[in-house]
Amino acid sequence: MEDALFDGGLFGVEAEERAERAIAANAPLAVRMRPRSLDEVVGQEHLLGPGAPLRRLVEGAAPASLLLYGPPGTGKTTLAMLVSQATGRRFAALSALSAGVKDVRGVIEEARRRLARSGEATVLFIDEVHRFSKTQQDALLGAVEDRIVLLVGATTENPFFSVVSPLLSRSLVLELRPLTDDHVRELVHRALADERGLAGRLALDSDAEHHLVRLAGGDARRALTALEAAADAATATGADRIGLATLESTVDRAAVRYDRDGDQHYDVISAFIKSIRGSDVDAALHYLARMIAAGEDPRFIARRLVVHASEDVGMADPTALQTAVAAAHAVQFIGMPEGRLALAQATIHLATAPKSNAVISAIDGALRDVRGGTAGSVPAHLRDGHYAGAARLGHAQGYRYPHDVPEGVLAQQYPPDELVGRDYYRPTQRGAERALADRVPRLRRAVRGEDQGTGGERAG
Repeated sequence: MEDALFDGGLFGVEAEERAERAIAANAPLAVRMRPRSLDEVVGQEHLLGPGAPLRRLVEGAAPASLLLYGPPGTGKTTLAMLVSQATGRRFAALSALSAGVKDVRGVIEEARRRLARSGEATVLFIDEVHRFSKTQQDALLGAVEDRIVLLVGATTENPFFSVVSPLLSRSLVLELRPLTDDHVRELVHRALADERGLAGRLALDSDAEHHLVRLAGGDARRALTALEAAADAATATGADRIGLATLESTVDRAAVRYDRDGDQHYDVISAFIKSIRGSDVDAALHYLARMIAAGEDPRFIARRLVVHASEDVGMADPTALQTAVAAAHAVQFIGMPEGRLALAQATIHLATAPKSNAVISAIDGALRDVRGGTAGSVPAHLRDGHYAGAARLGHAQGYRYPHDVPEGVLAQQYPPDELVGRDYYRPTQRGAERALADRVPRLRRAVRGEDQGTGGERAG
């Protein structure tokens, strides 16, 4: 009886396979649908096309440690597992959120024993590797250098700012790009039909699909997790379709009337910007909330805030641009939903700030002249004089150094002849720009020699 149990019985290979299948069947949909080969990977064509670095590695090129850098849900863990399978190595995983130096050293020691005992090498996958301290990262160096482990680190942060230089120099850094809506839609369709997924048991209404793709924001894991929750809810009620109401109830987010690919997308972002420009802080916050609730990419919102900090506020409040850029960095650093706070703060700052369009008017006026052919030659005294022969050409001769005079401003021609006397920047009397409205004309008179005196008017 005991022999039978071990020979294909309860404790045999078949039992192990049955146990593995049972575990797999109970795994989350996103795990069950994880690609089993490069051909099943959606997106990342720049890394997986013919001759691309990751494809060459997976298809048998010399193994190298990797740092996979990109947004959540773009396939970093999947690609790490495919590298492990392709190189015939054991796969071991750690999360930087919970692992310490002791855990790292334990995995490395086990990898060392396996390599000595059976020749089996190990792929060590570390998720969120940027969260490892310098000490934890340094603990990896010897094993990576000696190829005891093939390191595959995943990070949502730029590794050149968050990973120690010795690890960077020993690794191939590959950037993963966000999945497009079409990529996410393809993965959703595959999960609905595939035997590993929902196996055709449920259909997904078109408006529910559109909402699901929008909410995913390029994150495959988020899309499949929401789909699985909606499928469970539909099955519990005996339905054979997943409708918008079911999807909304499971993801706890309303299908706001907003379409990232249609008129509503452009209408809402237009109303958002015009509300900021018009100093209606409450309307601006309303449109911001609509975009957040509808699943708009927060990085898109942040980019628009950065643009309009210069276009609509400009020098009337120079700190507005700092706030907008800080909000963009915060969104990238902490993600959503917490990123909504930085977006709201920037929106409030821009909407309540004094307004000026002098910055955009100035640069656009200068560009019109340049594109219209009004450019002219750089005055000889301003040209580069740091090369042999420059003096013989008259370059940099007669240039006057402003710091040599007490006022710091002196009369000297800076623009080409064709543009002498052309004014582009016209400060308003609003906010901090009011001081510039007085200062800039004084500077112009001093530089153009229109003031009487020896060195020009003091412009401080």
